[in-house]
Amino acid sequence: MNKSTLVYRILGFFRRNSLFLLGLLLLLSIVFLVIAGRLYLDPNQYRVFANPPNLPPSLEHPLGTQSEGRDILGLLVIGIPATLKIGLIGGGVGLTVGMTLGLISGYFGGRIDAIIRYIVDVGLTIPPLAILIMIAASIQEVTVGIMGLVVASTSWMFSTRVIRSQVLSLKERNFVWLNKLSGAGNFHIIFVEILPNLLPFLAASFVSALSSAILSSLGLEVLGLGPKDTPTLGATIYYAIYYTAMWRGIWWWWLPPIIVLMIIFTGLFLISASLDVFANPRLRRL
Repeated sequence: MNKSTLVYRILGFFRRNSLFLLGLLLLLSIVFLVIAGRLYLDPNQYRVFANPPNLPPSLEHPLGTQSEGRDILGLLVIGIPATLKIGLIGGGVGLTVGMTLGLISGYFGGRIDAIIRYIVDVGLTIPPLAILIMIAASIQEVTVGIMGLVVASTSWMFSTRVIRSQVLSLKERNFVWLNKLSGAGNFHIIFVEILPNLLPFLAASFVSALSSAILSSLGLEVLGLGPKDTPTLGATIYYAIYYTAMWRGIWWWWLPPIIVLMIIFTGLFLISASLDVFANPRLRRL
């Protein structure tokens, strides 16, 4: 395949998937904000308390400063990657665990399926935020990595249920029965025959899991249970609420992180919707 053909196929994919392209552009705009912020000022500026507090946006401080003198742009430059890292860890670990348990439960069935299904059904009846609050509150020092694992502790259950339902359908297909008749082992069928057919679905599920992980971490951070060593978007909103920035008219403290989160969630939703259409042929006919 020559370069012109490859470029033509890539452009054709984006032309047929306008939602994916729009969502990707929104996420790239956030990446551009982080890069531009790092070029404009020292990211460690968020640690500097010597700036005049509560300054409105200006050339020196494009997004102003908060009550402790920290630069808001510096907080965003550090907070955006930290928030995305939490989402990647939480969504990635949760989906990996859910995929593994869903494959095992759906394919083997029997007692293994009953045990996994029972644990998942019981876990889904408990409000996830209540579990997350108890786990986060019991940890003495919460870091970005630990926060991602805390979020993953509840995100795997829904993934397990959904992937199990997909495996229950796939294992009855003719190609699976043909592999069984040919003497193929169970793990060969699971990882070589069934798993590749789940990849488009898993891609859409990962984007949804990423969004859910970020949302769950925001719920904890706004309650003051987030990482203490690194500022995140949720922590910035928490301190804005704690210091009554909204009632004091310091809009540049709480509005920028909210706008950034809206862009991130919108971009992830559009990408997830596009991948869902790609993974589900029935949606292409609508």
